[in-house]
Amino acid sequence: MKQILYILVAAVVAVGFFSCSRSGTRQRDIIDAAEKVMRTNPDSAMAMLDAIDRSELKIDSLRARYYYLQAYGHMRQNRSMIGDSLIAFAHDYYRGKDHERDMRSGAAYAWYKFWVGDTPGAIAVLDSLVGLSNVPDSLIAPTLRIRVLLGAAEYQGDTLIPFARRLMSIETDTLRRIEAKYMLLSAYEYAEKLDSALMLTDELIDYARVNKWGDKQFMFELERAQILGEMGRTSESDEAVRDIFRKSSPDNGAADYLHIQLAMNALNSGDLSRAAEELAIADSFAVKFRKEDDTYYRSYSNLLRAMIDFRRNGKMKLVHVNGLNNRQQERYNRAKASQWESERGALQQQSRAMALKAKSEHKTVIILVVALVALLILAGAVWIIRHRRQRERENEERAEALQKMVDELKSTPVAPEHDDKTPAALRRAMLQQLGIIRMVAETPTEQNREMLRRISSIDGEIDGELVNWPNVFELIDTLYSGFYSNLHKRFGDTLSAKEEQIIVLMMAGFSTKEISVITGQTTSTIYVRKSSIRKKTGVPGKEDIVAFLQEEAAG
Repeated sequence: MKQILYILVAAVVAVGFFSCSRSGTRQRDIIDAAEKVMRTNPDSAMAMLDAIDRSELKIDSLRARYYYLQAYGHMRQNRSMIGDSLIAFAHDYYRGKDHERDMRSGAAYAWYKFWVGDTPGAIAVLDSLVGLSNVPDSLIAPTLRIRVLLGAAEYQGDTLIPFARRLMSIETDTLRRIEAKYMLLSAYEYAEKLDSALMLTDELIDYARVNKWGDKQFMFELERAQILGEMGRTSESDEAVRDIFRKSSPDNGAADYLHIQLAMNALNSGDLSRAAEELAIADSFAVKFRKEDDTYYRSYSNLLRAMIDFRRNGKMKLVHVNGLNNRQQERYNRAKASQWESERGALQQQSRAMALKAKSEHKTVIILVVALVALLILAGAVWIIRHRRQRERENEERAEALQKMVDELKSTPVAPEHDDKTPAALRRAMLQQLGIIRMVAETPTEQNREMLRRISSIDGEIDGELVNWPNVFELIDTLYSGFYSNLHKRFGDTLSAKEEQIIVLMMAGFSTKEISVITGQTTSTIYVRKSSIRKKTGVPGKEDIVAFLQEEAAG
């Protein structure tokens, strides 16, 4: 049984080790594949990562890569990053170890901070990244791009200009460089360096005209009109707006903003009537173009209307303040709704992760059940093999005993015909009687036992035993030169009746199992009694009991 126990324990350990090893290898393979396709196909990469249960990630390197790719993927997909707080762990893990993952995990960490409302914290992270030395421009550019975007969102001016200039100088793609130049333009405007802004606008307009970018040229010309208005050159700004209208239809998609610019120019010039008229035209276009989605437009028009009324009346009206406040409240509500949607998305993602974990645990249970069944089958197979071997061993012992009996029968001289009183004939009959007892012991059915009881009771009462023990002792004495009598004489006070019976049957060549059947004891009890016999008679540990007692009895 100890061997079976060792086999079971070894099998359980092997299954556990194989399961853990296989799980870790599978996770690493999935993460490797996701990282390879993340930049070209983030949707596919994220689908791969969804198959991983993050609670099973025990190795720091795998955990860091998983959290980094999750957050980076959300950033690439422009999805909520509310649930990506563990990107901080990934960024700390890669800091100073791997330039590429350090930069990208840092950018994702900054974007996470932006999502949770910590824009200054996001900018601080980005500043530390773009300030690193010995980092290729190809890695700096994406991070610097995010830094400039967030700086523009915070209306940074002088602080943003060097970042925008650096970005424009390291961008290798033409479209990216134009985009960087436009960001630099915004930085100049926020810094109120309008001359530099106007010069950049002219460059952008010329580039768009040469490359026939109609929509971009339209946007840059509108930007130029706004800059001219900011500079106080209202007539030039008006002319720039009219030039846009001449190149496009009067009801182009930006007509409301163009008329707002005309209204602002008129207001700055003191022409309140024209300002009100242009604002009314802008409102009509906004109703046509924006319909109900006009929150951004109203943030301009309501403020402008309040300023026109104040200039006319010298008073601020509550209705205007309410209008401005309502627009801000709408934007706030929309922002909150967006945040709630993001949080719901994060909860859904966690729910999916929990579902995957449950699925994984279900698979683990199945694996354990299969392993347990396999172990039970293995244990059963071991037991069957051992049982068969034991039976084979008993059959060999039985065959040897039978052969011994046959040899003894053959060695007995043949008596004259009808002479049943000779010692040879008597010896043959005794051996045949022992053979009958052995056959019953070999096949101990109830029918065979009853037959043996009947045969044994011919010479007297047997008190429920299978054999008539005095007869058996007499047989042994006759066959083996008084073995029983000598044994009883020498050890009768020491040995019990059961122990004497066992010795006698052993002398006759009976196996342990056969002895257990004839004496009505279990095989375990027989083994215990054999040990007791050794102690009582002084048989050495490696000596054969029968051979030793034969010598002792003879002596």
